Amino acid sequence: MRRRPFVAALLPVLLLASCGPASTTGSSGTGGATTELTVFAAASLRVVFDEVGLEFQDAYPGTSVRFSYGGSADLISQLDAGAPADVLVTASGPTMDRAIDAGAVTAAPVVIATNVPVLIVPADNPAGLTDLESAAAPGVDLVVCAPQVPCGAAAQTLAENADIDLTPVSEESSVTDVLGKVTTGQSDAGIVYATDATDAADAGEAVTTIDLPGADQARTEYPAAVTAFTGQPEQAQALVDFLRQDPAQALLADAGFQKP
Repeated sequence: MRRRPFVAALLPVLLLASCGPASTTGSSGTGGATTELTVFAAASLRVVFDEVGLEFQDAYPGTSVRFSYGGSADLISQLDAGAPADVLVTASGPTMDRAIDAGAVTAAPVVIATNVPVLIVPADNPAGLTDLESAAAPGVDLVVCAPQVPCGAAAQTLAENADIDLTPVSEESSVTDVLGKVTTGQSDAGIVYATDATDAADAGEAVTTIDLPGADQARTEYPAAVTAFTGQPEQAQALVDFLRQDPAQALLADAGFQKP
């Protein structure tokens, strides 16, 4: 897979094709106007969406996309506070429902991918953990996402289904923060998505992944939708549609996401 890293969480990807009439934000470098779309996306999509952006540039010349990544709940709060975005992609249906209830999204969302939670530990697994029960034992520094965050809701579902009480030492606002606590040795274990564990390994970060029984029952969906605030709904919808097609779907699969 091509890797062309971005250097900020909110970063323009200059694309080289036109989507049709829209507001202009500058020159495309060839004398044509540039359409700019802002996408709010769940943190667990960061690596693969950077790649999807590079593919989108080939399909839609003259369009520029800015990606802003974060915890899904935080993204909804930003929209509520008036932050502009054309497209929203969350890591759960209930989180997207919040945006719909708040009037931030009016178009019907479409699910672009699914994901499952896993347990990760530092590569040397100093606490000798083998499963969710051992990770919940006294004295183990377990980190999870906060309950209002999709990865936190997935952790709760796992624990409830297994009849295990989780006692995390920290509840983070995004799955990226959980991953960081484990990869830097600040915690003995964390619950993240399978794709995040894959991304960490690809980036050379030392973690060991432990698959969890019942993970399928805690599966999360990633819905995408055009926001109510976009001034270019046709272009925004074109991006949402693109996420459901190849090559976007192929890139999502390569990153470990499962089909809708």
